[in-house]
Amino acid sequence: MIEAFRDNGLNTLDHSTEINVCRLETIISSIYYQLNKRLPTTHQISVEQSISLLLNFVIAAYDSEAHGKLTVFSVKAILATMCGGKILDKLRYTFSQISDSNGIMMYMKFDQFLQEVLKLPTAVFEGPSFGYTEHAVRTCFPQQKKISLNMFLDTMMADPPPQCLVWLPLMHRLANVENVFHPVECSYCRSESMMGFRYRCQQCHNYQLCQTCFWRGYASGSHSNQHQMKEHSSWKSPAKKLGHAISKSLGCVPSREPPHPIYPELPEKPLDLAQVVPQQRSLPNMNDAMVSHSVISSGAPTPTKRLQHGLDMANRLADEHDLIAVYVSRLQNGTRFLESPSRLDEEHRLIARYAARLAAEAGNTQRSTPELAFNFDANKQQRQLIAELENKNREILQEIQRLRLEHEQASQQTPEKAQQNPTLLAELRLLRQRKDELEQRMSALQESRRELMVQLEGLMKLLKAQAAGSPRLSPSHGASRPMPMPVRSTSACSTPTHGPQDSLSGVGGDVQEAFAQADEGCEDEEEAEKLQNGKERG
Repeated sequence: MIEAFRDNGLNTLDHSTEINVCRLETIISSIYYQLNKRLPTTHQISVEQSISLLLNFVIAAYDSEAHGKLTVFSVKAILATMCGGKILDKLRYTFSQISDSNGIMMYMKFDQFLQEVLKLPTAVFEGPSFGYTEHAVRTCFPQQKKISLNMFLDTMMADPPPQCLVWLPLMHRLANVENVFHPVECSYCRSESMMGFRYRCQQCHNYQLCQTCFWRGYASGSHSNQHQMKEHSSWKSPAKKLGHAISKSLGCVPSREPPHPIYPELPEKPLDLAQVVPQQRSLPNMNDAMVSHSVISSGAPTPTKRLQHGLDMANRLADEHDLIAVYVSRLQNGTRFLESPSRLDEEHRLIARYAARLAAEAGNTQRSTPELAFNFDANKQQRQLIAELENKNREILQEIQRLRLEHEQASQQTPEKAQQNPTLLAELRLLRQRKDELEQRMSALQESRRELMVQLEGLMKLLKAQAAGSPRLSPSHGASRPMPMPVRSTSACSTPTHGPQDSLSGVGGDVQEAFAQADEGCEDEEEAEKLQNGKERG
């Protein structure tokens, strides 16, 4: 926000200066566009819609008479209060706008700030509770004394804060707990979890309300709205609570930190760059070059020393050029200078300066030759290392690209590519033939099973009929009337390979019982046939 103020030149304007709506729209646009550049692509905002909403709200709250102008102080107070920064940073910026050069708050400026900032709750129909009054300053600071930054922060961040500004820290607390999750059931609405604030009764056991139910005054059971409630802005598991209680009992918990850091009483002064810029000497002596040369050559070459050496050399060259220019101008202006005794002194001084500079350059050249060689070798090794790392990086990127292409080709195997492979076509053809054979075999087995079931039902009926008629058979009756279907019965009974229980082990109990009766009937029929054959022979 401060960066936007500086970019739009608000820091150079007086607080009472008025700006029009077009400039205000430009300031708001720059704020949102800069914000969108810093946000990730997945969290981009609608800049045009945001600009329109904020601009219309500001005009409705601060320009109700449609003058089309707002003061610079109003714009700063609005945007600094409504931005998403920390409340400590907001209050520090506000104090910088309402204090003097000695870091003391001006009551008149603070009263003007309250007039501007309390228009925000009035715009949302909270004027009766948080509107501006003439005694608003006294409610914040009852004693008329010098208010420094630390005292201002203590008052504004106290619990509770001044009555007219209660909504400001509450707004920040709401923004901080907007996405806080509490895995606790609400005792009134029975929701399984809570978002935002959580309120716990200090009298009722384990009675907790969500933010919505508490604000609406809901209560259930033995709980009453007169009970004291504790507000929680975070969730701590029972294990953490137990650990904190044990640490507190053992004295391991540090003392509570102050709500804000302690700032110096006097405001910070801007940097004085005049102490950093080197002063230009008017006429250095002969020893300057030798001193600088000894400083440079005394230790290893560092960037600071090289920079200082370069500055000294530039200054010396400039001074020598100035001296030569002065000497030439004196020679051109008059002939008295040629005859004056100071001319020799000037020439000697100039010659001495040149000699000293040449000696310094010669020493620097001899001294810097191995250093330059060492620096050159070190730079060469660094360049070789950088080239090797770049080659390895390039090879790794190529390998990654090759693997990615192979993976894409393997995962996106099209039917056209499959048709171009004869081995795959042959395997597919064999698999289809095998599938057809298995389906035909399955259908044949189903048909044979169906036929066997029909035969089994007929055999069961026959065996039941034979078992029912076998006790009433007599020899005479058997001679006059032969047994029906003797061939089937004989064949059915003369199968020595396996019995009906072995071949029909998967059928029900009725079928097995019928086969057992059939065995007994077969034995009776064999005995009757033997008796009949004996009688015929006799």
